[in-house]
Amino acid sequence: MSKSKEPQYIRPKDIDKRSTFTQRLVWRLETLAWDLVYWFPMKILGPDRASNFTGALLRRLGPLLSQHKTVTRNLRLAFPDKTSAEIETIALAAWESVGRTAGELPHLKSIHPYNSGRVKVIGAEYLDEIQASDKGAILFSGHFANFEIMGAAICRRPVDCLITYRAINNPHIDRRINKVRHDYGIDVLVPKGLGTREIMRVLGAGNCVALMNDQKFNKGLSVPFFGYPAMTAPGPSRLAIKYDVPMVFLTTRRVGPARFEVKIHPPFYPNETGDPDADLRSSVEHINKLIETEVRANPEQWFWQHRRWPKQVWRDAGIL
Repeated sequence: MSKSKEPQYIRPKDIDKRSTFTQRLVWRLETLAWDLVYWFPMKILGPDRASNFTGALLRRLGPLLSQHKTVTRNLRLAFPDKTSAEIETIALAAWESVGRTAGELPHLKSIHPYNSGRVKVIGAEYLDEIQASDKGAILFSGHFANFEIMGAAICRRPVDCLITYRAINNPHIDRRINKVRHDYGIDVLVPKGLGTREIMRVLGAGNCVALMNDQKFNKGLSVPFFGYPAMTAPGPSRLAIKYDVPMVFLTTRRVGPARFEVKIHPPFYPNETGDPDADLRSSVEHINKLIETEVRANPEQWFWQHRRWPKQVWRDAGIL
């Protein structure tokens, strides 16, 4: 996949086709509020002050939201030995991390991973080796700190890479966010669930694909995560096995306001024992272990607001 002259923006058409006149009007009003209340004020503040402001704001507002129960339940499940006070401390810090990410989003273009002084990239040589190999790779990660920074670290190296994303229902805000992503170096973005053919074409041409692999996928495999069964997407592992390409784990840690450390971990190949089902499960389990290790090291920087485990797991653990 050669670098495109114009950034490509692909949007699921079914979202817009299902919309009513009222819904489209609401989208316009939401976009106006997005611009006037959030985007422009954050741009004026600059990256450091915007990160600090929204971090402090979400630290206060987060516990008032219904999702706070999800955060604390997830934390109690993952860290049963921690006290209620310790769980609450991590939960507040997790809300702050989400807030900081929101404040930093309008400034992504200026948070260059290689020449802004705001990002330290560890293991960039692995990206260089993959780009030089003309074989491609599956790059995967989780929602650590400001996970948007990883896309810039990949594409500004530069590595020819297709990056998947979750489309936002509001098309106007979706386009604004994707313009920011294009501005910091991503040429091709494909919504999850829409770009299967494009992903296969890219890998078949010897280029890279980047995906998130840390959230619940109801049609996935039930494999352990923090010792409890969690439905996990097997797609990245299946693609690596099918195209015989390495898998590369990336992590992001926030070390200050709008300052990060991105680590590219050594590439690895899924096991090939002759049992496809066992090899696929083994690879998915390995991915969950890698993500779990990073979450344990920096629990306050992972996205606990997502219900990673089914409610039955909470019930069985006596949390619900």
